[in-house]
Amino acid sequence: MELTNGTAIEQFVLLGFGIEQQKQFLLLSFFTILYVLTLVENITIIILVHVDAHLAQLPMYILLSNFSWLEMCYVTATVPRMLFDLASSHGVISFHACFLQFYIFFSLGNTECFFLSTMALDRYLAICHPLRYPQIMSPNICHCLVAACWILGFLWYLIPLYFLFNLSFCGPNIIDHFLCDPGPILSLACPPLGNAPLLCQIFMDALFLGNASFVVLSYCVVSLTLTKPSYEGSRRKAFSTISFHLVVVTLFYGSVGGMYLAPSGESQSEVTKAVTLFYTAFTPFLNPIIYCLRNDQVKEALGRLLRRKMKFLRRKETV
Repeated sequence: MELTNGTAIEQFVLLGFGIEQQKQFLLLSFFTILYVLTLVENITIIILVHVDAHLAQLPMYILLSNFSWLEMCYVTATVPRMLFDLASSHGVISFHACFLQFYIFFSLGNTECFFLSTMALDRYLAICHPLRYPQIMSPNICHCLVAACWILGFLWYLIPLYFLFNLSFCGPNIIDHFLCDPGPILSLACPPLGNAPLLCQIFMDALFLGNASFVVLSYCVVSLTLTKPSYEGSRRKAFSTISFHLVVVTLFYGSVGGMYLAPSGESQSEVTKAVTLFYTAFTPFLNPIIYCLRNDQVKEALGRLLRRKMKFLRRKETV
C-alpha cells in the first residue's frame, strides 16, 4: 500500500470510459434506465415465485428467484458507482473501497458460477431421474444448495484477496477501468508481486473451468437422455427449457471466459471495458427475459397475480 518514497496510497482514480461530457450524459441516461429495468424485472420474478403457492414449491423456481436476487446484487455492486462517476466525473475511490468493491463483485460472480451449476444439476435430476427427483430436490434441500452457493461464493476468493491487499503499490494510482478489477490493480503493484498473480489465476481458473465443465457435462447428458424414444412426447418442451438455460450459461461464461482466461496483453483496454460492461450490466437485464420469455408457468403465475390484484381493486372500489 506504500509508494517508493514512503507515502501511502489512500485512493485510486478510475478513468472510466474516457469520453466527452455529452456522451457521458447519454451513457448515464441509458444505464440508469437499464439499471431500473433490471431491478424491476428481477423483483417481479421474486414476487411471483413467493406469492404463487405452486411456484414456491418447485425447485427450479426457488433457484430462479434466488438467482434473480443474486443478479440484483451483482448489478448493484458495480453500476451505481459507475453512474456516480459518469454524473460527477469524479472517479476517485478510496483504497479500501476499491478492494471492497472488487471482493463483493468477484464473490457475486463466484456465486453465480455455483448457481449455474446448481441449476444445471436441477435440470439433470429432473430429466434423467424424474422418479427420484421430488425426493432428491425437495424444497429444503434446494434451500440448502442455495445457501451453499452463497457461502462458497464469498469464501472462494478470500486467500487471493489477502495477498492482493498486502501488495505494495508504487504508483501511479490510476486504474484505466470503470471498476476495481484484479488485472488493473495488479498492474499498479510494485515488484516483487510474490504469489499473488499465480494464486489469482489458479483460483479463477479452478472456479471457472470446474463449474463450466460441470454445466457442459450436465447438459450433454440431459440432451442425450432427451433423444431416447421414451421422451418423444415431452422432448420439445424439455429442449425449450434447457435451451434458455444454455443461452444464459453461454452469455455468462462466454464473456467472463474471454476476459479472464485470455493470455495477458491480448485484450485492449477498451475491449476489456466493453466486455466487463456486458456481463455486469446487460446480462442481469437479459437473464430474466431469457428465462421467462416462453415460460408458461411464469406467465400463468403473472396472470393469476394480476387477476387477484384486479379483484382486490374492484372490492376496494365497491367498499
